[in-house]
Amino acid sequence: MGYGGPHAAFMACHDEYKRLMPGRIIGVSIDANGEPALRMAMQTREQHIRRDKATSNICTAQALLANISALYGVYHGPKGLTEIADRVHGLASTLAAGAKKLGLQVGAAPFFDTVAITVPSADKVVATALQHKVNLRKLDDKTVSISFDETTKLADLDLLFAILNGGQAPGFTAASLAPAAAPAIAPGSPLARTSSFMTQPIFNSYHCEHDMLRYLKRLENRDLSLAHSMIPLGSCTMKLNATSEMIPIT
Repeated sequence: MGYGGPHAAFMACHDEYKRLMPGRIIGVSIDANGEPALRMAMQTREQHIRRDKATSNICTAQALLANISALYGVYHGPKGLTEIADRVHGLASTLAAGAKKLGLQVGAAPFFDTVAITVPSADKVVATALQHKVNLRKLDDKTVSISFDETTKLADLDLLFAILNGGQAPGFTAASLAPAAAPAIAPGSPLARTSSFMTQPIFNSYHCEHDMLRYLKRLENRDLSLAHSMIPLGSCTMKLNATSEMIPIT
């Protein structure tokens, strides 16, 4: 969602313990000599100022990111998110069908948005992809992994088919394969969700741009905004972001 940038992180506890959550999250890593080492995995400024007396949660720069995640759900709602998921999964399933048509082996189902494909030489496929400005993940010498999201189009699939075919367009297109591509997670599968979700009214109310904008403005009017004053304390991320840096999330 952040085009490779940060995303919201979530921690949960009972209400009575929320002021007792640790101010430091320590992770296990390795040092320059390859020996086990402990490091601060997540941290806020207070941890450098107050050190062992720090009690703040890891939230200084998370408010904006959490709002992005929540409002993405508000705007699309359960119906929109389901349509997005079906489309993304359909693209992945179409890629799998095309790869098999090219004589390549596809990783075991079920998969959702990421497909692993066995190729004669992963290095060669990755190099061919880079020539076409496509970034593929190399899993091992003979396996590449390809992921899809909301921005992927059928034309991108056609380019991927050409890359997997040694740079030459095959004798079929994504549009011709898509209608018959069997989903890896089919209706009735244990992984297919049947229960309702996001049933609160807020997730089922604002699904057009005008309504959403008015809703955001109402929320802004209930809070101290940059249009009225300077947001205090934990707003450093938002205050210092230039408008151009906010473009990817709008």
